[in-house]
Amino acid sequence: MNALAARRRHPAAIALLLMLALVVTGGLYAAFAPKPAAAAAVTADQVEQGKALFQSNCASCHGLNAEGNETEVGDLKAFGPSLVGSGAAAVHFQMETGRMPLASAGVQAPRVNKVKFEETEIEAIAAYVASLGPGPARPDEEWLDWEGQGDAGRGGTIYRSNCAMCHSSAAVGGALTRGKYAPTLAGVEEVHIYEAMLTGPQNMPVFNDMNLTPEDKRDVIAYVKQMQETGNPGGLGLGGYGPASEGMFAWIFGLGIMIGAAVWLGQKGA
Repeated sequence: MNALAARRRHPAAIALLLMLALVVTGGLYAAFAPKPAAAAAVTADQVEQGKALFQSNCASCHGLNAEGNETEVGDLKAFGPSLVGSGAAAVHFQMETGRMPLASAGVQAPRVNKVKFEETEIEAIAAYVASLGPGPARPDEEWLDWEGQGDAGRGGTIYRSNCAMCHSSAAVGGALTRGKYAPTLAGVEEVHIYEAMLTGPQNMPVFNDMNLTPEDKRDVIAYVKQMQETGNPGGLGLGGYGPASEGMFAWIFGLGIMIGAAVWLGQKGA
């Protein structure tokens, strides 16, 4: 017994126990940690296809190995940022909304309805960029099921605290500084709303899973979608821009009616 107790008190025993605990913890995490569905479907052939497409269509701005590059467009200098670590979600958002490839240099890349690549090609390029470094993956279908699992009431609270100051309370967008703008969310697919929150494109801040959990993002999508489905039950929405458009309407039409009535009464009295 004394010999066994002495072995337990040996300094090497503590280090051995710690090493064993780390090995067990790592093994359990690797076995049970959830893996994104999109990442599991990626193959080596898809990555190679994406690399070829990237080098043919994207490397002129972003560099041959996606390391970033500065190019001259006329008198303007444009800088394509490094995509290492940007993840598949960022590539999917930018290309499926038609923002990339960029049509022309400007203060902001606009949404374009005509997408230049097929869905399989976008997925291949996204897989290639994701292989260059860890970054945000595309969301699982569970987090896009706003109709079945989303809480629009809770999402409205989150939206008003984090999104309304730029996209407006009605999610119709709004102006920012130096010619930039927050785009409208009307007609935007739920996967693109989620990916925008996750990756923070252009002027938008990044809401990673530490800031807004996947459940939070799904609830925000539920609020935006339900608000758009409800429409304007009170009548003419005036674009949903709030007091600016309402004040303009009051001045142009309300004041105009009052002036017209005053002129008519004056003429009638004369």
